Amino acid sequence: MKVILAKTAGFCMGVRRAMEMVMAESNKKEGPLFTYGPLIHNQQVLDLLRSKGIQAEEDLENLKSGRIIIRAHGIPPQKKLALEKTGLKVMDGTCPKVTRVQAIIRRYSKEGRQTIIVGDQDHAEVIGLMGYSRSPAHVIQGADDVPGLPEMDHPFVVAQTTQNEQNFNLVVASLKERFPDLLVFDTICDATHLRQGEVREFKGLVDGVVVVGGYHSGNTRRLVQISEEEGMPTIHVETENELNEQNLSGFKTVGVTAGASTPHWMINSVLKKIEDMSGQDESPIVRFFKRAGRFVVLSNLMAAAGAFSLSYAALKISGSGPGAVFPFLTFLYIYAMYVFNRFLDKEASAYSDPARAASLNEYRNLIAGTGAGTLATALILAWFQGLVAFFMLMGLSIVGIIYSVPVIPEKLRYRYRYVKIKDIPGSRALSEALAWVAVITVLPMVSGRVGDIGPSVISGMVVFSLSYARAIFLSVFQVQGDLMVGRETLPITLGEERTLLILKCILGAVAVFLITGLVSGLTGPFLYMMFCPLLTLSLCLLAYEKNWFHPGLRLEAMIEGNFLLTGALAFLWQYL
Repeated sequence: MKVILAKTAGFCMGVRRAMEMVMAESNKKEGPLFTYGPLIHNQQVLDLLRSKGIQAEEDLENLKSGRIIIRAHGIPPQKKLALEKTGLKVMDGTCPKVTRVQAIIRRYSKEGRQTIIVGDQDHAEVIGLMGYSRSPAHVIQGADDVPGLPEMDHPFVVAQTTQNEQNFNLVVASLKERFPDLLVFDTICDATHLRQGEVREFKGLVDGVVVVGGYHSGNTRRLVQISEEEGMPTIHVETENELNEQNLSGFKTVGVTAGASTPHWMINSVLKKIEDMSGQDESPIVRFFKRAGRFVVLSNLMAAAGAFSLSYAALKISGSGPGAVFPFLTFLYIYAMYVFNRFLDKEASAYSDPARAASLNEYRNLIAGTGAGTLATALILAWFQGLVAFFMLMGLSIVGIIYSVPVIPEKLRYRYRYVKIKDIPGSRALSEALAWVAVITVLPMVSGRVGDIGPSVISGMVVFSLSYARAIFLSVFQVQGDLMVGRETLPITLGEERTLLILKCILGAVAVFLITGLVSGLTGPFLYMMFCPLLTLSLCLLAYEKNWFHPGLRLEAMIEGNFLLTGALAFLWQYL
């Protein structure tokens, strides 16, 4: 069974902004935190927020202290004024797209025009919009409601931001027939336009559509409606547990989309469920290799193999010649550290990468055993390289494990925002890169296995930049899980756009280091080959920005594949 995932599936900008605001506030530990009404229309997310002590409240009488965040749908201005009078610290999580509609209604109703809103009468967003109209607002859902409107001299019309685009156009056409001087504002947000358009594009490409999202989410229900109107068999689920083989029987190709309030971890869980069911129709050999491939990526064996390859290439850059001892030691150390940190960071994986969390749980004993075994083997191998190498690797291992362990005593943790090294903003990507460069470049240097310092410095800069770019890139995929557990990575602290800009600058720095090494004559011509993985990693970034690939296992494997390429190029250069 083939699965086509809509590019815009998942959190829209407004929902993501509200979620980031709530999670950032929840990690400050500054007293009670509330949301005014349900933050978004997704029960699983609301249950998660409730488990973290974040309560949805609309009764203000019992709220005396703390912080309260206005939900993404917005509220009437009268309600906002009432919130401010409570003495609570009020933060506005209203989607900027909704804020724009509020401003339009406030301005044109103030000029004496009558307000018409195309939307759901009882939806939280529409209730909020109505409060901004100076005169009573008229809410209609379809063209059939137009004849029931009273006579108006100068009306204007806006749309609920998640309204069905085709329905809005039909309503506007009907309104113009009755009110020729109608002022029209198409306030359906861009994400809704794209999301609905992608569902229509599924027609002719898929045998059926799975829509993931809350049953009370208006924009999710509209995706279901549009899919059904296009004549496609449509299944609406909130979680992967509602899918079964009977649902998808007879489908060769399935389109998957999701509402604007559906987190990526729920989408990924549905995709995994579909993939597991579709695998039952495959031959045993194909199924074996697919499962093996998934295991290699999810267990971090592929990441460790990439570190091995980069270490092999780094030796070639530094002029140390071929050799597998230090690359193998790198493989063992990197794999062990990833295993230990995954076990110590299971909560974040459950949200940002449920497939990896499920794999970790399924192969728990195997992965834990191999992690301990590889670390022990690495230390033994380092011992034979000398005492300096042994103690350095021992120190790196201790630091790597401490990184995920609370360093503040439990009784004092309530006083501090950061209790682990990994809690420090932006520390994860930097720590990973430093660990890679330490074991790949510094360890051979202190062991006396490297010749001239110049080539080694170039090698170290290339290794650090590539590994840092890798860590930053992968952290972009893990934003939702990191938010849920209060981790402040670069994408959370700076935002995705700025983080990707930093990533581009790092890739540019790699190019500068490569050119410097070649022009200065410090390194050999093999450095030309390193432009290949730089180019392919840049293509991965382009694919992500253009939404050619959804963040997930396939894109992660492509990123890790760039590091395998470095070793393959070094091997070919050496022997061919």
